[in-house]
Amino acid sequence: MGIVLKQSFINTIILFLGFGIGGVNVLFLYTHFLHEDYFGLITFLLSAANILLPLLVFGMQNTIIKYYSSYKTKVERDNFLTTTLLLPLVIIIPFALLGTLIYENIANWISEENPIIKNYTYLIFIVAVFMGYFEVFYSWTKVHLKSVFGNFIKELLPRICTSLLLVAVFLKWLTNDQFIYGVVAVYGLSTLIMMLYAFYIYKPTLKFSVPTNIKELLSFSFYIIVAGSAGGILLEIDKFMIPQMEQIAQVAYYSVGIYIASVIAIPTRAMQQITSPITAKDMNDDNYVEVEKMYQQTSLNLLVVGGLFFLLINLNIYDMYELINKPQFTKGIWVVFIISISKLIELALGTGNAILVNSIYYKIFFYLSIAMAITVVLLNKWLISLIGIDGAALATLIVMFMYVAVKVFYIKLKFEIQPFSLKTVKVLLVITIVYIAFYFLNFNLYPIFSILIKSVLIILIYCILIKIFEISKELNELFSKYFKA
Repeated sequence: MGIVLKQSFINTIILFLGFGIGGVNVLFLYTHFLHEDYFGLITFLLSAANILLPLLVFGMQNTIIKYYSSYKTKVERDNFLTTTLLLPLVIIIPFALLGTLIYENIANWISEENPIIKNYTYLIFIVAVFMGYFEVFYSWTKVHLKSVFGNFIKELLPRICTSLLLVAVFLKWLTNDQFIYGVVAVYGLSTLIMMLYAFYIYKPTLKFSVPTNIKELLSFSFYIIVAGSAGGILLEIDKFMIPQMEQIAQVAYYSVGIYIASVIAIPTRAMQQITSPITAKDMNDDNYVEVEKMYQQTSLNLLVVGGLFFLLINLNIYDMYELINKPQFTKGIWVVFIISISKLIELALGTGNAILVNSIYYKIFFYLSIAMAITVVLLNKWLISLIGIDGAALATLIVMFMYVAVKVFYIKLKFEIQPFSLKTVKVLLVITIVYIAFYFLNFNLYPIFSILIKSVLIILIYCILIKIFEISKELNELFSKYFKA
């Protein structure tokens, strides 16, 4: 676990910095410098691109993680990596040609409720290509256990550039319209930098030769792109569907709530950068003892850390929105709470996704993701029309619970391992106790001071309870190291 903890720690710092800068963007710069419609527009464009991403790059980012360690010679690896760069073009080029022919129909359809979308529809495809190839090159570096720089480019660079663009809008150096194109250019720049770094880490001889297991690669990629697209629908469809049923400004309110709640996912995002390729290698080597060990450790530790974030966010939420000082954005308060719970459920899965994707049972993702995508679309259609953006959040929670429950059951069935124990119950009990204890506590101070005081108390009491209950051996060792009696 040494390299996991080291790179996870660095990645966590990067993610925190990224979320910090992103928080300034979302909570203050976007809300005060950019018109609400354009805030909703850029959110919609990026979400639509994320849905399209897995299809355009043919799932190559996952294929690299799964198969790279199975090739033993440089020639085999070079052929494989060359294939992962060229195969996406088989999808991208025909899609570009088809999109050109029916562009007007597509643009009219998705802009029916909000005409502002129409002139920017083609940017969805461009951003999706940038994002897709970024992930391919990022996976290229992750299999060499070099995840930190890519994480920096992914999490920090776009947010720093976005901050500068938003300031430029405020200073009237850019219009709202030019800001949208500026964000697209930033994603293009990130992809270029990631490509150069990937070639620096490992420069293959780009001579195309079909890998001997090409049928297996294509089969895996097909299932993964469909599952990935369906997974993208699960994560992004709410922000895509809201503008089809509500005014696009509602996406802005929803996005602020989603962003605040997504801080809870920082630990798992940091750890997955390095645990995914390690899990893939252990699976390829049939080292299931280590697979089970990492599965249980990540589930418990992520839940402990995520639980603390859950408390810090939801027990300070009213003060946070008071700091934003935009009353219309308080419509997203319940979105924060609902999505926070769904993020905790996601954390509890640990390395479950990596286990399934890198096993012979990866096809379950295809069937499961399709079922979940259909379910979340139907739930969104019903619940958004019923209770607005809160309904979109509730749909995500329901489907996430089902999604994780089925995965845990399936892994237990096939591998006879599961991530939960009595310690999991203890963590949930501690979270509940602290939440109830602080829910009605109000210092009636300026929001920033109230947040600081309450957060210090929450962290102190939560950590003491985690240590008393001896929930996590790793975290207890960390406490003992830095807080010796």
